[in-house]
Amino acid sequence: MKITRQKHVKKHLGFFRNNFGVREPYQILLDGTFCQAALRGRIQLREQLPRYLMGETQLCTTRCVLKELETLGKDLYGAKLIAQKCQVRNCPHFKNAVSGSECLLSMVEEGNPHHYFVATQDQNLSMKVKKKPGVPLMFIIQNTIVLDKPSPKTVAFVKAVESGQLVSVHEKQSIKQLKEEQGLVKNPEQRRRKKHKKISGPNPLSCLKKKKKAQDTKSPASEKKRKRKRIRNRSTSKVLSEKQNDKE
Repeated sequence: MKITRQKHVKKHLGFFRNNFGVREPYQILLDGTFCQAALRGRIQLREQLPRYLMGETQLCTTRCVLKELETLGKDLYGAKLIAQKCQVRNCPHFKNAVSGSECLLSMVEEGNPHHYFVATQDQNLSMKVKKKPGVPLMFIIQNTIVLDKPSPKTVAFVKAVESGQLVSVHEKQSIKQLKEEQGLVKNPEQRRRKKHKKISGPNPLSCLKKKKKAQDTKSPASEKKRKRKRIRNRSTSKVLSEKQNDKE
């Protein structure tokens, strides 16, 4: 590899590393067009990509890309064999497969949190990838692998972050990790758990006996006593009256 190419690769990788947290092993998403170009140029991707990027790499693809290559038939049989040897990453199209370009584009949504490289020869896909900040783009020119320089959209995003207008995805992740370590953010598992209402007992105030009214303070026993006293008084009066009659 020439010295000028090596300098450009170091510069571009350093830019993505410092601003977007791209680290080894570099995960490179391949589509069918890139695999076909590597086959025509007799490029051994597993050997040449680590040398070119000067680090460990992981060749990846998706189910949608594999299905697309199957439908295209014998013309892309060799590209399909290359793609089948790659690690298959889960895409959101489990039931209904989409085109390879649409699938790879969905894999780098929301700030490219998995730090994927997109390797393609599709010009339409390349233009869409360049509009998403923080996504390294790779292609093949004259049987040579090339890591494209950061797109104007990516450079503008980094400048906005440096000026304090935006917060990068890498910074958001680091802030979230610090909060979790300090216990300021609850774990997602705890958030998912629904809080069940505790079965509380009866209100202790409702268990208290009701106070009787002032009119009901007189008990029936006291009324009986009064009746008895009245009866006694009547009997004694009768006895006294009888005694008086006898004396007379």
